[in-house]
Amino acid sequence: MNGYSSHTYSWLNASGAQFWVKYHFKCDQGVETLTQAEADEIAGRDADFHQRDLYGAIERGDLPSWTLKMQVMPFEDARNYRFNPFDLTKVWPHSDYPLIEVGRMTLDRNVADYHTEMEQAAFEPNNLVPGTGLSPDKMLLARGFSYADAHRARLGVNYKQIPVNAPKVPVHSYSKDGAMRVQNVSDPVYAPNSVGGPKADPVGAAYSGLHAVDGDMVRSAYSLHAEDDDYGQPHTLVTMVMDDAQRERLVSNVAGAVSGVVSDDIRERAYQYWKNIDKEIGERIEAAVKAARNGG
Repeated sequence: MNGYSSHTYSWLNASGAQFWVKYHFKCDQGVETLTQAEADEIAGRDADFHQRDLYGAIERGDLPSWTLKMQVMPFEDARNYRFNPFDLTKVWPHSDYPLIEVGRMTLDRNVADYHTEMEQAAFEPNNLVPGTGLSPDKMLLARGFSYADAHRARLGVNYKQIPVNAPKVPVHSYSKDGAMRVQNVSDPVYAPNSVGGPKADPVGAAYSGLHAVDGDMVRSAYSLHAEDDDYGQPHTLVTMVMDDAQRERLVSNVAGAVSGVVSDDIRERAYQYWKNIDKEIGERIEAAVKAARNGG
């Protein structure tokens, strides 16, 4: 994992002010790349190459780490920011919201049992700590319930009692019984009750905060902001962030995929898509595809 940028979450600070936060894990080992030919050769020779590389590094004490950085946006900025800050296909320019270093994640041991610690692991973005909540990012909201549903289907309704998924603190919920239940439960598990059982604690959920919404709550696409578009940020990435070698690999990789497309119409649409991002890159991809299809 060279670098990872997450969805946007809400964050409540100690004084009660609410912000929007985007988390980034930046690889401390640097970034290296393989050409398509190198990747094809390695995949045929050792399909577990990357996993073996990670395992070997940890085994010999060359511990991989990632620096965690945050971008913090004041709550009200999101309403009229120049593009939709909750669109996961967009990045927040560092000039507007600089990266703030907050910590480091280090992998310091390999798993002792692959099935127990890896195949039964259940990660989900709705595992939130007090002070954080989900943003209006539509994809994040969908993942908030769909990941847990997938885990229940894959591992069973009590998957959070599997040690690799179990919290390190007591958990109080209304759940009871079900396959693979291993923690004892005493009645009642419902609320309200008159025998001293659990009861709801609205204060404990206050950290999730609210997002102000104008107009009706409807199923619809995002409301467009002033600079929302599909091509502006990819254009910046291709022309200002990538260097010549990276652009060359981009053209080669895209052309390699598009050259296998049978339909002339679909290939033409692919050319136009990339020309919308950057005219020169689109033309280079078109030329490379035509050369490959003509045996050049």
